[in-house]
Order: sequence, then C-alpha cells, then structure tokens
Amino acid sequence: QVQLVESGGGLVQAGGSLRLSCAASGLTFSAYVMGWFRQGPGKEREFVATISWSGGSTYYADSVKGRFTISRDNAKKTVYLQMNSLKPEDTAVYYCAAATRFGVDYRQAYDYWGQGTHVTVSS
Repeated sequence: QVQLVESGGGLVQAGGSLRLSCAASGLTFSAYVMGWFRQGPGKEREFVATISWSGGSTYYADSVKGRFTISRDNAKKTVYLQMNSLKPEDTAVYYCAAATRFGVDYRQAYDYWGQGTHVTVSS
C-alpha cells in the first residue's frame, strides 16, 4: 500500500531553520506531484507548497514564499521542505501529500497523505 512518512519536525526558536523529509513507498513516485500542507492549533489544514513531477516547477502559499523551499529526489522517492526564518505562526503539524495534478492548493486534489510531523517554533 501507499505510505508517506514525514520526518524532521521538532522544536526550534524563531528565526531558525528545519528541514522536513517525506519518504514515499508503494507508488510510482515520479508520476505524482507532491505537496506539503500544515495544520496549526485550532486551524484548518492549509496548503504550503507543491512541486511538479520532475521538480522543475514549484508553487507556494504567500505566507511561506521566500522562506520555504520544496524540493524532491525521485531516485530516493523523497520530497523535502526546507524552512528558514521560522516564525511562531509556522507552528503546526506538517503533512506531505501526493496528487496527479500540479498547481492545486486544496486538500481534495491530493490522493495520499502522510501522518504528519510536528513543528513548534518558540518566540
């Protein structure tokens, strides 16, 4: 079965950096667009970033543009989210997800989801 396993979350001070990873199995990784979403305390799950099949195109939420970078390694079946200049409002559970269409920023477009990794940014 399809599995997406996130890692790399943790506690970091404001202004710091973290790199999240999401390892995929059970699917043809290069055939899927990959995305990151997050859900903060008491909030709806929201789109963060997405990357095209080959990694040549990316799309970000305005709230993270210029601070976060999504990338992928198809040989390793892994997608990454480099998060810099972190802010307390970035505190959330971060989920990776797989879709067949690029450029979509709503949950319903994504077919597979990981279990999430916690990121806490202290002020």
